[in-house]
Amino acid sequence: MNPMITSRESILEVSRNLIMEKGNAINIRAVAAACGISIGTVYNYFGSKSELVAATIESVWTDIFRTPEEQAVRSDLIADVRWIYDRIGWGNEKYPGFLAMHAVNFMEDEKAAGRQRMEKSWQRIQDQMLKVLKNDQRVRPDAFGREFSEESFIKLIFSVMIASMLQKDNDCGPLVEMIRRTIY
Repeated sequence: MNPMITSRESILEVSRNLIMEKGNAINIRAVAAACGISIGTVYNYFGSKSELVAATIESVWTDIFRTPEEQAVRSDLIADVRWIYDRIGWGNEKYPGFLAMHAVNFMEDEKAAGRQRMEKSWQRIQDQMLKVLKNDQRVRPDAFGREFSEESFIKLIFSVMIASMLQKDNDCGPLVEMIRRTIY
């Protein structure tokens, strides 16, 4: 039996471990058993299974896309895109099936909360990419304008990245070349 775990972060860590071991299906009973605590203790931290699942989803996304300590990795858009693709590959290995299919496997009431947490995580990634793009010294001065903004470019790139993720295509080469030809 595991030592008793009684913090929100510890419960989320155990939940992430259950996702790594058993896939997307997590429930309060399994989490409580893995933590060595009562079901009621889990409910002290998470008011419902939906809340636990949504917090776990956000926790997994945060784990996958944790910003590196060395900010140099995120100094130009191409390096940033390569880093994100590397993290997607790492996330697919650590959390098999999570990136491509996690929302499909949740109950209907869990989908909305899970999708909201996922979209929040995705928005943070796009915000960071936009920040990197705006600070990228190699971008041509005429690369962006009123009809083709930096924001729309990041949304386009991110859409391609999500499509690649869903197809389990870890080759960022064509996207990197598109970025190079478009803005440098």
